[in-house]
Amino acid sequence: MNWSSWSEFFSMGGYGVYVWGSYFVTFVCIIGEILLISKRRRTLINKYGQIYESNKETYSVPEDGSKLDNTKTNEQEISDTRTNKNSNKEEISNETTS
Repeated sequence: MNWSSWSEFFSMGGYGVYVWGSYFVTFVCIIGEILLISKRRRTLINKYGQIYESNKETYSVPEDGSKLDNTKTNEQEISDTRTNKNSNKEEISNETTS
């Protein structure tokens, strides 16, 4: 397609309003999507920052510098599970005899 002037190019043979209108709507949608994505990113960063800060306070190191030992060995977990099962059985048997 050869256009002899810029006005012919912009009129696009009488369809310029539709063509350029489509470009405009597409451009607005793309810019809107970019803005929404950046807003969601900022919101997530703020939310994760708040979660990190709350967890940091919960699991902070004591002031005396000692480490917290929150890990249990498998043997401790197994004995805790057995203790809980036995106490549950005793509670059930006490309820049925009463």
